[in-house]
Amino acid sequence: MARSRRIKSISMAFEKNLIQLTLEQICPLYAIRKETKDTVKYRQVIASIKEVGLVEPLVVVRNQSDPEKYMLLDGHVRLAILSDLGEQSAPCQVSTDDEAFTYNKASAALLPFRSTK
Repeated sequence: MARSRRIKSISMAFEKNLIQLTLEQICPLYAIRKETKDTVKYRQVIASIKEVGLVEPLVVVRNQSDPEKYMLLDGHVRLAILSDLGEQSAPCQVSTDDEAFTYNKASAALLPFRSTK
């Protein structure tokens, strides 16, 4: 007796195309601390962005209560650097999963983003 197999549909984890968002549209889950900005790694990322641009897009999810805003899931350091460099926008990959707390382990500290400009 053969068992019938049930095939589950798999949804895409991200929207197909990148989108360009202004930095004001992006709501970080936490602020980058001054201590982080004083590290060699932070300076290396700044140098890389200045030299070759942003290699990895920021990862965001649409804000269900405000369609003009997006929650930042991944790329907090890159967003802080772009802000420090005076950039106005960034390419973003939109997640279809709205469970922001499961995407990034560091998102437990929900502090508002404050630019150090």
